[in-house]
Amino acid sequence: MVERFFRDITDKRIRRDSFTSVPELELAIDLYVAQHKVDPKPFIWTANASRILAKVTRAKAALAATSR
Repeated sequence: MVERFFRDITDKRIRRDSFTSVPELELAIDLYVAQHKVDPKPFIWTANASRILAKVTRAKAALAATSR
């Protein structure tokens, strides 16, 4: 969840502007977080555990095949 939040703040705020100082960047981040808290959206998993584990198994098999 933390990585997802940092991805969102990077995509939706930091990359959309340029900053001339660290305090300016900090202010932009603080304002983004404050706005996010006004109308927070919960994260809802869309994949069940068996689908996730199946994907991990396929990835491990692919990785093992490429390292031979």
